[in-house]
Amino acid sequence: MFLESYCNNAAGKINFTRQQASDFAKKIADDFNPLHDVDAKRFCVPGDLLFSLTLEKSGLSQEMKFTFSGMVNDGVELIFPDHIESHAAIVDENDKEYLTIDVSGENTKEVTTISALTKAYVEFSGHTFPHILVALMAEKQVMINPTRPMVMYESMSIHLDTLNFHEVNLELATSTLSIEGKRGVADLIFNLMSNGKKIGHGKKHMLLSGLRPYEQSVIDAIVQEYNDKKAKFVA
Repeated sequence: MFLESYCNNAAGKINFTRQQASDFAKKIADDFNPLHDVDAKRFCVPGDLLFSLTLEKSGLSQEMKFTFSGMVNDGVELIFPDHIESHAAIVDENDKEYLTIDVSGENTKEVTTISALTKAYVEFSGHTFPHILVALMAEKQVMINPTRPMVMYESMSIHLDTLNFHEVNLELATSTLSIEGKRGVADLIFNLMSNGKKIGHGKKHMLLSGLRPYEQSVIDAIVQEYNDKKAKFVA
């Protein structure tokens, strides 16, 4: 599909340079999370890139759950399954797990269908911050650490009533943020829409760490820095 530029495939193993992973985050997902910056100290490959490659390799199933168990750094060589019966894992050469996938229902490898869902999901996912998370943090009167913002993708699930579609978009249904001390759990519930009809739903589950009391001026500065970074990249 459109992923060849964002990974390297050699002898059945896939790896990523920092530039490739960062380009995917910014150019495809519109995601400017500092964890995906080329010079980030705690750099990680976007979870949405792993999600996209999984669909490209093993197809799209009606029921899918993705659970992330490790951060993928540049240079790590991953083995993706070509087919998933019910459960599979993405691992490195030492069998270390980075992502587990559970599937059920019908499966398709129709390129147009998979490409439509991938692009719609990644676009929605990339707008999580600041569009959705800032409102949730304001509601709960907490915020991420401005000097070390940590927002991590833990799991995502989707349910599709049908695999017979060629265009789709995601609409936010509801979102919640629960707080435990300095950690937060955000759940973003979305509907999958095609030609004005709901064809499925899903949930994105995220972890926020290093939370502190909410300060509007600090949040405004974080958002401004994020937007400035995005504008500079686009320019």
